[in-house]
Amino acid sequence: MLPNTLGELELGVLEALWQEADLDAKAICQRIPAIRQPSLSTVQSTLERLHRKELVSRTKSGHAYTYAPRVSRSNLLGRLMGDIIHLLHDGKLETILSSFVTVAADLDDSSLADLEALIARKKQEKALA
Repeated sequence: MLPNTLGELELGVLEALWQEADLDAKAICQRIPAIRQPSLSTVQSTLERLHRKELVSRTKSGHAYTYAPRVSRSNLLGRLMGDIIHLLHDGKLETILSSFVTVAADLDDSSLADLEALIARKKQEKALA
């Protein structure tokens, strides 16, 4: 089991908060698709877990808390990818890069161009540091 694994509901709650921060549990509950609409108490429990994992912050607002994400989507994705790499890494950088290239090969041309630009930008930042 990966240490930072998140359940479907936790991801759904984070998705709601990435779209609009500073929501209370009731507002978050209403933003989760109706097909898997959890109860308010289930959303509150999920928010408590996310708060303990330090993925959301909360502020007391009257009798309730409002929540905001403490981590961006890309930062969370990076953490999860890091966990997978740590779990499966065989000590060879080639394994990681090969896996990444395999996934990247399925991207469209526009996404590949964005990836190339990101790599170029990271190289430039490294050269300036």
